[in-house]
Amino acid sequence: MLLTTPVSELQKVFGVPERPNLKPRWNVAPTQDVPAVRREEDGRHLAVLRWGLVPFWADDPSIGARMINARAESVAEKPAFREAFRKRRCLVPADGFYEWKPEGKRKQGYAIHRRDRAPFAFAGLWERWAGPKGGPALERPLESLTIVTTTANGTLSFLHERMPVILDERDWGLWLDPAAPRPALEGLLKPAPDELLEAYSVGPRVNSVRNDDETCAAPLDATPTLF
Repeated sequence: MLLTTPVSELQKVFGVPERPNLKPRWNVAPTQDVPAVRREEDGRHLAVLRWGLVPFWADDPSIGARMINARAESVAEKPAFREAFRKRRCLVPADGFYEWKPEGKRKQGYAIHRRDRAPFAFAGLWERWAGPKGGPALERPLESLTIVTTTANGTLSFLHERMPVILDERDWGLWLDPAAPRPALEGLLKPAPDELLEAYSVGPRVNSVRNDDETCAAPLDATPTLF
């Protein structure tokens, strides 16, 4: 995932009052902290959560490493996600993300952005974990999230069969609405329009989470790959 948009701009785009000290990130990896927009009684707020949802009933937070994504087809029913889908939905701001395509014995990384380079929002779910059942409560509960995925659109299907759900800005309010009916929410979990995104190949630096600078997203070729 990439998020380099200044916090001041995120405030305007998502309508949040918070202005945390978020550094530009070109190579955000699962289990790391990411910003999320949640709805509270007085409006939208920006929080920083761990990527990899830890269900409230978990015995060990390490389960979060296996919960970085939630499939749209089963998110409303799967025990790890169903309560969060009902009650704790969020927006996950991003400028782009990566996908890898097998090419012989190696995998070629691709960066994916909106064609206009504007920030966007993944459909996310968040959870609060207070500690193992029957054990002492954590002094500060762990808040974590997962990103909902769906089938890939025509632009990205050459890379992978799935993609993150990217919500249209007009649907942000519905996704965050605690009273939204399940059929309406499930109707949002669809591939992004083919014309929204572009993908281009990047160098091998993105393959290591130790690398996190603009070279991770630098194109190998000047021309984006459009399908």
